[in-house]
Amino acid sequence: MKIAYICDVLGEANNGTVIATMNLIDRLRKSGHEVYIVSSDKSRIGEKDHYYVKSVNFGRFLNRVLEKNGVTLAKPNKPLLREVIGKADLVYIEIPFALGAAAVKIARELGKPIAASFHCQAENFTAHFFLMNSRLANHLTYRVFYKNVFRHCSAIHYPTAFIKKVFYDHTGIDVPAYVISNGVNPKFFEPLKEKREKNEKFTIVCSGRYSDEKAQQTLLRAVGRSDHRDSIRVILAGDGPNRKKYERLARRLGVDCEFGFHPQDELIRILKMSDLYVHTATVEIEAIACTEAIAAGLVALICDSEKSATKAFAVDPWVKFGKYDYKTLAHKIDFLIEHPNVLESYKEKYKEAGSVLPLDVCMNKMEAMIESVLKARREVPEGEPVCAAE
Repeated sequence: MKIAYICDVLGEANNGTVIATMNLIDRLRKSGHEVYIVSSDKSRIGEKDHYYVKSVNFGRFLNRVLEKNGVTLAKPNKPLLREVIGKADLVYIEIPFALGAAAVKIARELGKPIAASFHCQAENFTAHFFLMNSRLANHLTYRVFYKNVFRHCSAIHYPTAFIKKVFYDHTGIDVPAYVISNGVNPKFFEPLKEKREKNEKFTIVCSGRYSDEKAQQTLLRAVGRSDHRDSIRVILAGDGPNRKKYERLARRLGVDCEFGFHPQDELIRILKMSDLYVHTATVEIEAIACTEAIAAGLVALICDSEKSATKAFAVDPWVKFGKYDYKTLAHKIDFLIEHPNVLESYKEKYKEAGSVLPLDVCMNKMEAMIESVLKARREVPEGEPVCAAE
């Protein structure tokens, strides 16, 4: 099978979309499939089967906004897309932006089946333009995604049932849907033999891009309010536009906080050596960061936001806290510090829940989904509409 994988966003594996994309590409290639990547990732220039396109220039102001968020968007190159798609059996769309939309048009012209993953919540897009809380802007964004890309697909991968329902509520889309977790690398499940030093502070981790929708300020304010503030260390694993703001907030509140992005092996070590994970994001499709922490053996306190799917991983209502509710979060942190037996019991509950799936299980399902699209195409008589089996 030859697949043209169209990536509007690709680069360093510092966010869930890129991690999920590269996991699937790696799996498909290991299974013997040919995967042609189209992206604006300069670091991949010269790699076999990678086709480079330039980034979109939005002008000085918008370019700076996107750069602060660690995002560059690919600019469509129609002749190149036509060349790559022409030799592929199937076109796979990573994100429904300009490059993906252009690829869909060409794929339809060439009669190639199309599949896509749903990696971008509307709020992830509108937040860049300070419209995250605009119902109209978010609704229109979903409608554009539907019009340009998803209505033309033979199959759509949703990481959670939550985002599948959200998209359906906005568009009424009728395309075969596959709800498949992005999965967690097996490394996160492996035990760590290294022992922690005695008298080390109670360590709380929160992973994710420093941005408005991730809302890490909720954790900083909770720890600043904690009765045990001076015996707590916070690790905000990530980077992003709100870094300086969070650094100032941590200093003002007297919170011992470490900032910075960590490679995967170092992140695994940090999680294994920590006491608690807190997921503060108010907008989230699945949250690979949270599932990685749970796989590593941590108890997760999770924001109960109506726009986040992550709350589905909570083992009971107590481990959830309201959106931006740092007072309740502070109380729960203090309770777990003062009752280590309860913390240990929750570790067992998360282990028993088994809600986090290993990467191989999820990649098996993803590969089967893609193969089903081609199977459906082969079985449909010429001239009939193409639709993959659900």
